Amino acid sequence: MRISIIGSGYVGLVTGACFAKLGNEVVCVDIDEGKVRKINNRTAPFYEKGLDDLLKEVNLRATTDIEEAIRSTDVTFICVGTPQGLMGEADLRHVDQACRDIGSVLKEKDNFHLVVVKSTVPPGTTEHRVRHILEEASKKKAYKDFGLAMNPEFLREGNAIEDFMNPDRIVIGVKDDKSKGILLELYKDFTCPKLIVSPTTAEMIKYASNAFLAIKISFINEIGNLCKALGIDVYEVAKGIGLDKRIGRHFLRAGIGFGGSCFPKDVKALINKARELFYHPIILNAALEVNETQPYKLVDLLEKKAGNLRGKDVTVLGLAFKPNTDDVREAPSIKIVNALLNKGAKVHVYDPKAMENFKRLFGDRIDYCSSAKEAVSKSKYVLIVTEWNEFKDKELYKGKYVFDGRRIEEAKELAEYYEGVCW
Repeated sequence: MRISIIGSGYVGLVTGACFAKLGNEVVCVDIDEGKVRKINNRTAPFYEKGLDDLLKEVNLRATTDIEEAIRSTDVTFICVGTPQGLMGEADLRHVDQACRDIGSVLKEKDNFHLVVVKSTVPPGTTEHRVRHILEEASKKKAYKDFGLAMNPEFLREGNAIEDFMNPDRIVIGVKDDKSKGILLELYKDFTCPKLIVSPTTAEMIKYASNAFLAIKISFINEIGNLCKALGIDVYEVAKGIGLDKRIGRHFLRAGIGFGGSCFPKDVKALINKARELFYHPIILNAALEVNETQPYKLVDLLEKKAGNLRGKDVTVLGLAFKPNTDDVREAPSIKIVNALLNKGAKVHVYDPKAMENFKRLFGDRIDYCSSAKEAVSKSKYVLIVTEWNEFKDKELYKGKYVFDGRRIEEAKELAEYYEGVCW
């Protein structure tokens, strides 16, 4: 198929590259000329494991010309960002603009064109907002003159290509048979379950999935805080409850909480949607409350051992919200570094991929080191914030006071002092 992807971020570019790997002709659209230039040079504008190699082998191009991209394709995926608004709501301005641009081109197209929303949007958006804008701009009718569908993504940053190529399920939110047929043809080589639902149901499945995983993380962190007070190991507790098939072991890793571009934003957006419906979601609010304070527990442990932090050197290992990505959005490291600076500490940091993104937030207020070895050499106190594999080198921690937010077992062996945030 001939596919255009509007938005070339983590979701859009991975989606485009993977569709191209499946034999489709793909064009990615972005307003950022620098990003377009990098993609056409077969280099990803951000770090995602395996993406640079994939771009070198597939039939994919990028452009800033959305009109040309839509005219030359038959299916368009909207993959633009939906950042968090001031009140926690999903900011849909980029989705709105994409719809206006697409609609103005559809106005001049004779053949049937399918528009697919892949951006994470609140339930009801595709049916009541996207459809309206497209119809207004194109002067055509959805489900008759052009197709419209919602196809949420379930990609984990750092593992996005694998997740796309080997999904647990594919959710297709659609109302007309022609759009459904096109998407089923596009996904015909996938053997996973394919769930056909309404667009609003598809949107809710995405939000509910992320909200449940966020709740699971906050739950085990709350249990971990209790376990620490009791002097027992929360990881043994997690193993015991995770063996129950109704619960499962995934996402029961206690630590300093979740971050990234999805969980915090999506839970807040779902809470905002509930507020619009005059419903108070107690569990969702509690998950965010636990997550908000969890990173600071690592700093509390440090203070209890080191005393007043003013003027003391402290090393932070890991800045990305998770390993195998350079994304620092909502990362626990931001709260931790801010807290250390507010307490007067001299902060030394290292991350294999996220240093440049972190510099945009903190500038020259902290010391950026070229390696984990250099970073730990500058301080007696080491905080482990992201579980990169290279931080499993036990020699790094020889003679150090280590405060672990991610359960790096190797750090215990040679450290002079070791303590985990909730174990």
